[in-house]
Amino acid sequence: MLDLSAVYITCPIHCQPITSRHASVLPKSPGSRSNDDTTPQAIRSPCFCRLTHSPHRPGASARASSGQGLALARCHRPPEPQLAWPARREGPRSGDRRGRAVPCARMDAMPISDGLPTNVTAQLHNVSRPKASSTVVCYSPMMITTNGIWQGINPLEFSLPLFILQTAIVVVTTRFLVLVLRPFRQPRVIAEILAGVLLGPSVMGQIETWATMVFPQRSLLTLETVAHLGLLYFLFLVGLEMDIDVIRRSGKKALFVAIAGMALPFCMGIATSFIFRHQVSRNVHQTSFLLFLGVALSVTAFPVLARILAEIKLLSTELGRIAMSAAIVNDMCAWILLALAISISEVNSSAISSLWVLLSGVLFVLFCFYAVRPAMWWLIRRTPEGEGISDMEVTLILTGVMLAGVCTDAIGIHSVFGAFVYGLVIPTGTLGVVLIEKIEDFVTGLLLPLFFAISGLRTNIRRISDPVTVGLLVLVFVMASFAKIMGTIIIAALYTMPFREGIALGFLMNTRGLVEMIVLNIGRDKEVLDDESFAVMVLVSVAMTTLVTPVVTGVYRPSRRLVGYKRRNLQRIRHDSELRMLACVHITRNVPSVLSLLELSNPSKRSPIFIYALHLVELTGRASNMLAAAAASASKQSRSGTGSSLPPVTEHIFNAFENYERHTGGVSIQTLAAVSPYQTMHEDVSVLAEDKHVSLIVVPFHKQQTVDGGMEPINPHVRGFNESLLSASPCSVAILVDRGLSAAAARLATEHHVALFFFGGPDDREALAYAWRMVETPGVTLTIVRFLPPDYRGRSVSASTYRPPVGSDARAITISTEGKSELEMDEDYLNDFRSRNHGNGAISYSTRTVANSEETVAAIRSMDTNLHELYIVGRRPGEAGSPMTAALEDWMENPELGPIGDMLVSSDFSMKVSVLVVQQYVVAGAPAPVPAPASGSDPVRQYVGNANQRPASGSYRPTATAANSRWSGSGGAVGY
Repeated sequence: MLDLSAVYITCPIHCQPITSRHASVLPKSPGSRSNDDTTPQAIRSPCFCRLTHSPHRPGASARASSGQGLALARCHRPPEPQLAWPARREGPRSGDRRGRAVPCARMDAMPISDGLPTNVTAQLHNVSRPKASSTVVCYSPMMITTNGIWQGINPLEFSLPLFILQTAIVVVTTRFLVLVLRPFRQPRVIAEILAGVLLGPSVMGQIETWATMVFPQRSLLTLETVAHLGLLYFLFLVGLEMDIDVIRRSGKKALFVAIAGMALPFCMGIATSFIFRHQVSRNVHQTSFLLFLGVALSVTAFPVLARILAEIKLLSTELGRIAMSAAIVNDMCAWILLALAISISEVNSSAISSLWVLLSGVLFVLFCFYAVRPAMWWLIRRTPEGEGISDMEVTLILTGVMLAGVCTDAIGIHSVFGAFVYGLVIPTGTLGVVLIEKIEDFVTGLLLPLFFAISGLRTNIRRISDPVTVGLLVLVFVMASFAKIMGTIIIAALYTMPFREGIALGFLMNTRGLVEMIVLNIGRDKEVLDDESFAVMVLVSVAMTTLVTPVVTGVYRPSRRLVGYKRRNLQRIRHDSELRMLACVHITRNVPSVLSLLELSNPSKRSPIFIYALHLVELTGRASNMLAAAAASASKQSRSGTGSSLPPVTEHIFNAFENYERHTGGVSIQTLAAVSPYQTMHEDVSVLAEDKHVSLIVVPFHKQQTVDGGMEPINPHVRGFNESLLSASPCSVAILVDRGLSAAAARLATEHHVALFFFGGPDDREALAYAWRMVETPGVTLTIVRFLPPDYRGRSVSASTYRPPVGSDARAITISTEGKSELEMDEDYLNDFRSRNHGNGAISYSTRTVANSEETVAAIRSMDTNLHELYIVGRRPGEAGSPMTAALEDWMENPELGPIGDMLVSSDFSMKVSVLVVQQYVVAGAPAPVPAPASGSDPVRQYVGNANQRPASGSYRPTATAANSRWSGSGGAVGY
């Protein structure tokens, strides 16, 4: 049998009339006549072509009723005598003397069967199966680069400048729409799809200059090839994001949600489409149309869903975990259905060929799971601990993506299926994160928008002409979406989930995106969907995904249990009772200083400390962020049982805290991760602190110490996060400035010296409360330095005359704040502290009388710089406008530290001592502190009872509404 793929034939092509505009771009060979005649006249020119029929044709209609297929024919110069027939040589030859081919204009060709021998016509039908009236479009390879505009040449007539311009336009348009839609909290996929529609024939394509110069037909093959390469690697990334073990860990609830959310819309979509099949599938093969439509209606876009959940801060909630697990199961089933649909969608294929496609696809999947996956595990095991994957290994793995795509494309399934399965079998650990970080930004930021641009260029809204067909397609889509929501609500009701959560989960499962676009594009390439159906499905998918975020945020209101709790600051709890702390870390360097601070906080069985170690990860839309939150939300047992799937930084942070918990008594640590933009990260921390009834939040300073002792910023966004948290926190906040506290020598020392600078006010009292807890730690000595103005007249209460109230616990703090000024509360709290620690040699107390800020700085400088390793200060010391700190406030570089804290960490201050700046959560208008339990009562039961006492509305509010708010000591209760 003759192989036409290697045979050149002569196809007599009737070119369109060439006007002066067309003729100006045609290079003239020296021997050709000048073609200055601008009168339209047909030029019959032979074109030696290699017929390569392809279903992936740019911009052609796919209506079977018109009988128009498309064969891409690459034009060449006539080769040496092969199978060719004489052709008329009329008109100028298309080519210059260097043999370069000329970009073809749009040509109307004769039917390819005309003028050809019968055996060749039969070969054409056997090889590529074009219809009898097929149109041959001559695709001429364009010249790559230009000689420059100064030679009178248009750069857009060459392939490389045109492709670069198209890519830049697509990326810029996409990013602009992302910024426009960001206030509406829409996922990026909406902006990408709309950018494609905007650049396509629906909007900009109506401008003739735009359509012929920027996105001409001859350039779409190059653009679509690069776009599908980007799609190939993006589906590889999607497979890497998915954890196969999540199916086993998700439980029956997520599994049933996935099954109900896929089976019901699939059946409903097929049933509704079958009823109206004569209206909605008039021009295509009906069985294939129903199958592709069912798959498109039942899928859930896992990558889009993950980013929506992170944006609306549901990624770490129970609802978010169920939705993520169900979406993973749904996505995997969707790819199986898509492979099935592709294998049987070939109208002209026989049943045996479809069976071979299915069997080959199953063998490919089995090969990936039982050959490729063990090879990846072997690669991970042979990599030394602490070392990364080599560049050569990464290159080989990424090359495997293309090989997997070639295999599935050769099988008869789309190439993206092979890339997805290949990514799915790679273990989601260090190897997966390294691969994601290597290629994610380039693929998602530059290549993937090209695929949506191609989809938009195929979406022509002007083709939507039949209102009956459009209405019925919209009805089918709405019915399928309704079926998915109802199926999810039924499963939620069976598992006693609230009705609002069921509705929110149903809308989340209706998230559309890239997977559906792939299904629709493949269906259009297979001539299963016509232009009208394709455009309608794209538009309704965008509309449905747009509704997800506002509906979920409006419907789902998570129940807040125990919103009111009274242990919001350290002053209101006993110094030896249970302490709940939230320790926030951004990078691994923050961990040692936080652990050193915990070591000084007297963790013991008598006064246990419960720590919530929170790794703060910036949400950037990267898949590695999603992996951090999804893996961190799993329990320790599930993470350790299936191998770590955490990103390296998060894993190191979690391991450090968990190792500290194992080797230290009296400490219980729960590791968490929060993925959020820095602009709203303080909201996540505040909600978590309130849910966990935390008394103190510890955050690192936004600068770290350098080798020479200076301070350099880590991340400029951390400073804004600290300031926002100080103004919105539901409990007390401490900012830790590490200047040697995390050093090994300091951590291994048997004696630790801490100094407290006390000027007065609620923040200084809170600092004293924390220092009171520290002094209970063996080996810790505390120096309290009180700064007083020269005219101070204070009340002195001697330790011998102090008597605790009758019937109260001698360890409890029962200072009444009702009707007292700040100065009186300072005296009461200090006297109470001194009386209870009378005779404790680890505590030293001194006073310094200072009249202005200069004397304050001099007094602090006079202290021994080598004696102390930690200074504890309040953020707002003394009264507002006090002469002791007034001048320091005018020169603050870091207002979040207050005047004293800012001075201690300034570059011109010689002391290199770590600083802990404390801000107290003040109870506005509160009664006396929580009464202490009677002697012999259960403190745990008393704590639970206190936590369940809900205060009156508005009785608690943060200490400040802005970063620089001040307290007023003129009245009794403190109000801000």
